[in-house]
Amino acid sequence: MKFGIIRERKNPPDRRVVLSPLECKNVLSTFADAEIMVESSPIRVFTDKEYEEKGIPVVENMDGCDVLLGVKEVPIEALIPNKKYFFFSHTIKKQPYNRPLLNAILEKNIELYDHEVITNTSGQRLVAFGRYAGIVGAYNGIRAYGLKFDLFNLPKAETLKDQQALIAELKKVKLPNIKILLTGRGRVGNGSREMLDAMGLKKVNVAEYLKDTFNESVYCQIDASEYNKRKDGVRGNKADFFANPEEYRSNFFRFAEVTDFYIAGHFYGDGAPYLYTREDAKHPDFNIKVVADVSCDIDGPVATTIRPSTIAEPIYGYDPIAEKEINFKDTNAIAVMAVDNLPAELPRDASNGFGEAFSKQVIPAFFNKDEDGILERARMTQNGKLTKRYAYLQKYVDGLE
Repeated sequence: MKFGIIRERKNPPDRRVVLSPLECKNVLSTFADAEIMVESSPIRVFTDKEYEEKGIPVVENMDGCDVLLGVKEVPIEALIPNKKYFFFSHTIKKQPYNRPLLNAILEKNIELYDHEVITNTSGQRLVAFGRYAGIVGAYNGIRAYGLKFDLFNLPKAETLKDQQALIAELKKVKLPNIKILLTGRGRVGNGSREMLDAMGLKKVNVAEYLKDTFNESVYCQIDASEYNKRKDGVRGNKADFFANPEEYRSNFFRFAEVTDFYIAGHFYGDGAPYLYTREDAKHPDFNIKVVADVSCDIDGPVATTIRPSTIAEPIYGYDPIAEKEINFKDTNAIAVMAVDNLPAELPRDASNGFGEAFSKQVIPAFFNKDEDGILERARMTQNGKLTKRYAYLQKYVDGLE
């Protein structure tokens, strides 16, 4: 089986890669029938030379490979017909901007495996960059807080080598006595928590957070069961919420009244209530001044996120009264950090973590006849058609929805 690591061609450039040089070496030493080639790239966080030093051939095209591994969407003109591809296609939610891409994949008889749907039998994702989004998101949010109030000026995450370098910078700053709220206990939320813990911030429970005052900065991490409640007054739980989100309403405002800085690291599902609305943000008791929206659902559950921001310009201001964008330093502005490709700011760490999971969870499936069904569940297209699992996308493909 010949694997090819493709050059990332989407703009803005993404320096991440599915398999690092070391991980390539690990795969080759584990699977005697595996071959790996790397397409030459001037932007990849690991240089061509780093791969060559591990004995991995660097080539100018991928025609000789069976399975092509990438991170972001492959431009239509760069797709090679009749190949197997792995990348984030951003099509499973019927994203309109990528309908032409999925059509091209079908026309070129490509087998598409989307990283986002590589799961175990319970539906849990096996490979993801979420932890690194949380890590960078927390850092960027604290940086935004410092800039908003002219307290400190942290360097951009993309200029620093790795997570430890981010932590070293955070340890240099002194936060005022603020309350920091973190939603989500998955990969993203826990990635952000790593950074808050590394700063030495005190973690408090919900009751303490809502009622007590502190002479230091503190944070509270909550999940869906703590910011939603059933409409019928019956005591709910997290499992019931995810099974019946339409039966719940938001109970978030009590947190918004006492929070200074909010990190959104939750998963938002269809039918779930918004955490806070634009009307909530207008309320005089709404206290949040800085939002790091790692989840970044536009015009969604975090109403102050009206557009994604960029690595180049990561912060914008939201005027809650006018419901429009303004300078984030304006007195009336809620500062919003909503970069939608945060792991790209920590490409080496993110690639190492992703590659370890990919080589452990996915690569073996090519050599054990996919005994756990990992490839079968992730295969979106085959023989020029959508697979049964993804047949729900047919109207989207046809332009009917």
